[in-house]
Amino acid sequence: MSQMNRRRALQLLAAIGTSGLVAGCGSDAEPEAASSASPIKIGLIAPQSGAGKAVGDELGNGFELYLDLNDRQLGGHPVDLITADEGDDVKSGQAAVEGLLKQGVLALTGVASSAVMFGIRDIVEQARVPLIGSNASPPSLQSVVYIWRTSYVLDEAGRALGRYLKDELAATDRVATILPEGVLGVEDVLRGFREEFGESDPRIASPVVWTSGDSSPSRTAYVSDINRALVGNPSVVFCFYSGTAAVEFIMQLRDAGFRGRIYAPGFLTEGSVLEDIRPTSDALGIRTALNYSADLNNAANRRFASAYRKKHNTSPTTYAMASYDAAKVLDQAIRLAGEAPTPQQVNLALGRIGQIDSPRGAWQFNQPRTPQQKWYLREVQRDGQVVSNVLVNELATLG
Repeated sequence: MSQMNRRRALQLLAAIGTSGLVAGCGSDAEPEAASSASPIKIGLIAPQSGAGKAVGDELGNGFELYLDLNDRQLGGHPVDLITADEGDDVKSGQAAVEGLLKQGVLALTGVASSAVMFGIRDIVEQARVPLIGSNASPPSLQSVVYIWRTSYVLDEAGRALGRYLKDELAATDRVATILPEGVLGVEDVLRGFREEFGESDPRIASPVVWTSGDSSPSRTAYVSDINRALVGNPSVVFCFYSGTAAVEFIMQLRDAGFRGRIYAPGFLTEGSVLEDIRPTSDALGIRTALNYSADLNNAANRRFASAYRKKHNTSPTTYAMASYDAAKVLDQAIRLAGEAPTPQQVNLALGRIGQIDSPRGAWQFNQPRTPQQKWYLREVQRDGQVVSNVLVNELATLG
């Protein structure tokens, strides 16, 4: 080989090695050459206004972040992500799904509301287009073929806490259970909590106190109900609120003089809740059970949380994480489905992807198409000038 040809060969090898290294560092998926595959459409269903907007924003943020980190591709195909407004009721959710199906989407994702998930079930199943739901996950959604969920099943949060508190609380502790009436999923959480704690245990014998289920309650909406719950001088409050309702409930509970321990599914302190509580000290010490904590120490979470903070200047939530994972499972399933995937082929491939290397820790789909995953205990603690959910320990593997 001539000196000129040898130098040219070395240059080419160096170029190939460098490009391969860059591709390997930049993607969750297997590195591959620039794709000439045909573009695909993915439909994202999320509320874009009203009480559910904060969750809807997180669902969008998580999915978009995965695309950003993977060259805007899923399974080697360039992605056109089409977002439809879920709205705040079943009718608007159904309209969003129908509109996306008319545009020929390969798969659907998102869905914040459990009521909407119930309402779109038959539409999705009849269309035979896979839906990877990334939030709403009622346990009674059974016998589905095309609906998968990367979030959780609602009774699992109650089960994780019930199992933990049964052993954690002293024999003299008393638990006041305060829940919003008419909120979809609350009965599931309560059932899971009581079954794991023990229905006949005297520590949870007090009747449930039901409050308004309004998603945007007034500054006094919970006062009389909270006072009624505190008559028995409980040492612990178990509750289930989220968003604006969570902010008001926590502040009104503290205003009523309760300084005991508060336990709840993680939605109580997720999203912007901690930023909105005043004074912030009212949230300190609250413990919640969730399938994710932003400070989990694993490689997938370090990458995800770092990229999320860089892009949004805040820590990621479980809503964003589950949507990120929805993109990841679609990436793997579409790759398995071949060069010209159909919705039905992608749906079959979803059952073959196995274990997911996720920011929450490794998980996999179980028979009902929901995650078998770890649940974590988190506590609200100070982190400099702000308060945040800090990982305390693992609770259980459920699903």
